[in-house]
Amino acid sequence: MEKPSLSPHQPSPSPPSPPPPPPSPGRVLVVDDDLTVAEVVAGYLGRAGYAVDRADSGPAALALAAGHRPDLVVLDLMLPGMDGWEVCRRMRAEGPVPVIMLTALGNEDDRVLGLEVGADDYVTKPFSPRELVLRVGSVLRRSRPAGGPEPQGALLRSGGLVVDPEARRAFRNGGELALTVREFDLLAFLLRHPGRAFGREELMRSVWGWDFGDLSTVTVHVRRLRAKVEDDPAGPRLIRTVWGVGYRFDGATSEG
Repeated sequence: MEKPSLSPHQPSPSPPSPPPPPPSPGRVLVVDDDLTVAEVVAGYLGRAGYAVDRADSGPAALALAAGHRPDLVVLDLMLPGMDGWEVCRRMRAEGPVPVIMLTALGNEDDRVLGLEVGADDYVTKPFSPRELVLRVGSVLRRSRPAGGPEPQGALLRSGGLVVDPEARRAFRNGGELALTVREFDLLAFLLRHPGRAFGREELMRSVWGWDFGDLSTVTVHVRRLRAKVEDDPAGPRLIRTVWGVGYRFDGATSEG
């Protein structure tokens, strides 16, 4: 049987539309004045599906972030004109954004300062680009409402604290707390386990999801969290230090 032919007045059938590209897992701003490092990091992140912007100075990074807010920033500490600590401070002043710091410094005090100004994580040069991509994914998952291994659910309440795991919002005495990704995760985890003492290694596994890392990261985050939830951070009544063990949340937690 002959195939029916199209009349001159019938349009030719259009080819099927190609499927839409998969959504990007997020936009990452890479800030490093070392061209080689920036290219390698951007290349690995791009191959992992991220949209990547690049800046080689602090002012350029702030301008890019103001024009198109990134989902996460990979930020070198040693930048010309404005160091990474100041860039992080200014970005955090404009609103919450996860920050992973890159540092070639071996001094623990410098790494601790990076965490204290609001960084969620840091990676010491030389580093594995694949490990950095994994850490970017880990921080981004936890920064989003559905992220994290902890089960999401009802509000967590203890005294004047209220934590909403679904919306990733926390309040103290009615006022909203400005918490970083890891601070929020740490507070929610402690509220879910009141009265139980956790070692720093256990907190790193449960909150950060890592089996390795610098334990001073946990110490700094506890100190930062105390400054936001305690009446007297120097004499904490909620997040207690258990000498020789780690930390314990003292206070009855209710859900709902």
